[in-house]
Amino acid sequence: MSVGTHASSPPGAEEYQPVFADETLEQLREILGRYPTKQAALLPVLWLVQRARGWISDRNMAEVAEVLGLTPAYVKGVVTFYTMYHLHPVGKLFVQVCTTSPCNVCGAEAVVKALLDQTGAKELGATSPDGRWTVIEVECLGACGFATPVLVNDDFIESVTPEKVPELVRKYK
Repeated sequence: MSVGTHASSPPGAEEYQPVFADETLEQLREILGRYPTKQAALLPVLWLVQRARGWISDRNMAEVAEVLGLTPAYVKGVVTFYTMYHLHPVGKLFVQVCTTSPCNVCGAEAVVKALLDQTGAKELGATSPDGRWTVIEVECLGACGFATPVLVNDDFIESVTPEKVPELVRKYK
């Protein structure tokens, strides 16, 4: 048995690997240097965790709380308040489609359907079988004049139509 493992761990259970090590530890230090208090750095530190792990688990929240001198409940309250943080694993390509009224009038639901079909995700919030795509609806991406806007990870794409979806998906393959 290696150091740090427990005989009582269920088969296949892996020991938790801290997020803040090596490169992410350096990034954490850089972030903390930009803020007057550790608490003020909470949002960018959560982004750092999400970039490193793809989502933010309860154990990750506890680690952030410990590093920043906050309670795990406080950190969880922030993570669950903001929709930009993922509370479960998502695909490598996280697609947000605006379906607010102006975009819906311009065909947003058809864009969503085309994305679900083309990516293989099949339903909102589910990840495609290849692990690449997760598609969700969002209330507003702030581009009502360019319906239907879509956000693929950090890439903002305007005026998406169902006909443009196959080309969009190919671009990210």
